[in-house]
Amino acid sequence: MSLNLNTGSEVRAQCRKGDFTAPTAGQVPGFVQANLVIVPAEFAYDFLLFCQRNPKPCPILEVLDKGSPQTRLIATDADLRTDLPKYRVYESDKIIDEPNNINKYWRDDLVSFLLGCSFTFDRALRENGIPVRHEDEGRNVPMYRTNIPCKSAGVFQGPLVVSMRPMTADFALQASRITGRFPRAHGSPVHLGDPSQIGIGNINRPDYGESVTIHTNEIPVFWACGVTPQAVAVASKIPFLITHSPGHMFVSDWTDNQLEGEEKVR
Repeated sequence: MSLNLNTGSEVRAQCRKGDFTAPTAGQVPGFVQANLVIVPAEFAYDFLLFCQRNPKPCPILEVLDKGSPQTRLIATDADLRTDLPKYRVYESDKIIDEPNNINKYWRDDLVSFLLGCSFTFDRALRENGIPVRHEDEGRNVPMYRTNIPCKSAGVFQGPLVVSMRPMTADFALQASRITGRFPRAHGSPVHLGDPSQIGIGNINRPDYGESVTIHTNEIPVFWACGVTPQAVAVASKIPFLITHSPGHMFVSDWTDNQLEGEEKVR
């Protein structure tokens, strides 16, 4: 779906009206995109600690006040109840709804977290001649649960989720350097090559998103993914949780270069 949108504000306005409900990959390149996680206040500290202990999949961009759906830092005039294309609502380990707004689920005890997203660095890859296959094929990026455990925090425990972009080995090395400049958008890859080494049984059957073509001269390259909290929510059976639907991100007012910086070795 393309509506010739030019800014994050325009994307959010179209989402609010219900006119944009598609994945946001490739939309308004140059603007930071973010994952959304909303938890009851009783779990907010545990989740904050989980993000601190797992900065690759959960790099924090903003945490909102309890009960507030309005961002203060990464966007103006934004309402997290309406300004994403699609959401997921969980009760325990079950998805109970996948609506285009969450007005009827909003509560005064909810705390919202916005986390960095790898869509932010796709523009930098393209500018350096590296293909972004999910954009080229008009698909949602493929994402997979791995056998890599996250560091637990309070009630939160579960597996790392990764996104995948296929490319040649030479491009993979270049992509690692480029994405390492974006530590708050997941940074450099967590794995290159054989997917079975991280517990992925069938690369053509992603757990989230859609499969993409992998050419014979290419290897799969995996980045930590902000869908990790959804897998963790299922594993932890959190009583109530709201997230973005995988690939349907919050598009902010920040530009990509505002997330650039040196990646620290942890």
